Amino acid sequence: MTKRLPLLITLCWASFTSTQLFGQVASKAHKDSLIAIVDRYLALNLKVFQKNSTRSDIDEVFDLFTEDFAYFHPRYGGEYSRERLYNGYIRNQRNGAYDGSVSDIEVINRIVGLNALVLEKRFLKTTENGTEAGELEMTLFEFRKGKISRIFEYW
Repeated sequence: MTKRLPLLITLCWASFTSTQLFGQVASKAHKDSLIAIVDRYLALNLKVFQKNSTRSDIDEVFDLFTEDFAYFHPRYGGEYSRERLYNGYIRNQRNGAYDGSVSDIEVINRIVGLNALVLEKRFLKTTENGTEAGELEMTLFEFRKGKISRIFEYW
């Protein structure tokens, strides 16, 4: 028994260490995948905000969402279903609200958690005097099965 004790301790340590390393790799991959989804969301929204955007550009944004997706923005009407938000995008596009004045979305900070990501960002707008940075905004994204399930705007 005493000869097996060092082997048992070594096996336990190796198991613990490999589990920790696997967890770190899996955690980094999870974090990277959430960042990639949000980056794609921002890039597609920027594309939609341009004057020549199309309905298929809007459809690409909504492909990132779960079927039961919900959008929350207390300052601008509260809770929006996927359908209501989609109709708002279409209406804004048809009414010319997407005129290309938003030239970029600057990400200031990200905090990534388990199936959630908080983003501090601001819109950059093209003006007669060059580029103007908008106010800082906070947005929380929640995820389920590799898609965005909810967005909460805190600005």
